[in-house]
Amino acid sequence: MMSISPTLPDRTDAPISFRLAKLITDVFAPGILVVVILLAVGRHSTGTFVGVGWGLLSAFFCGIVPYAFIIMGVRLGRWTDRHLKVRRQRFVPLAVTVASVVIGLLCLVLLGGPREVFALVVAMFAGLVVTLAVTKWWKISVHTAVAAGVAAILLLTYGPTTTWAFPLVVLIGWSRVRLRDHTPAQTIVGAVVGGLIAASVFTLVR
Repeated sequence: MMSISPTLPDRTDAPISFRLAKLITDVFAPGILVVVILLAVGRHSTGTFVGVGWGLLSAFFCGIVPYAFIIMGVRLGRWTDRHLKVRRQRFVPLAVTVASVVIGLLCLVLLGGPREVFALVVAMFAGLVVTLAVTKWWKISVHTAVAAGVAAILLLTYGPTTTWAFPLVVLIGWSRVRLRDHTPAQTIVGAVVGGLIAASVFTLVR
């Protein structure tokens, strides 16, 4: 007996809302946001482009290496997509990300990196550990966790002129629900956990 499994619409006949959600999910992917916030905090940490260099160094371990590992896994058929929609496929990429972030932290310590950049990477590490623990039982949204963390860090670093970042968290959450990759609860909890951990750890360490 033939079974028919539901499939998501392709890019040509998908509703506009679906295509918009896909665009938002891709543009504001965690790996991209991690690189952006590290460069922004790096620039702020020294007031010069030397800080951007520290941000780039950290971004290599916190964003580029994990993303490259995920892409390699997708091409080898180990996971279905770069957003890791299947919960059971998340553990190894997240564990590798944690290990890469630890290496980044060691580099910052040994090379005498700026305190603000160090504090940000520690906050990322804390958020990753919690996300990794929760993912074992529940598919918490990494997209909203990272987005809320970035919004919180921007506010703490640059002040109220960056409050525009918070509505983006809501928009990203909507995109994840619209694509049926998460439930509303998973996006909300992700945002709350990510924002609180990022803000508290960054404030304590810096």
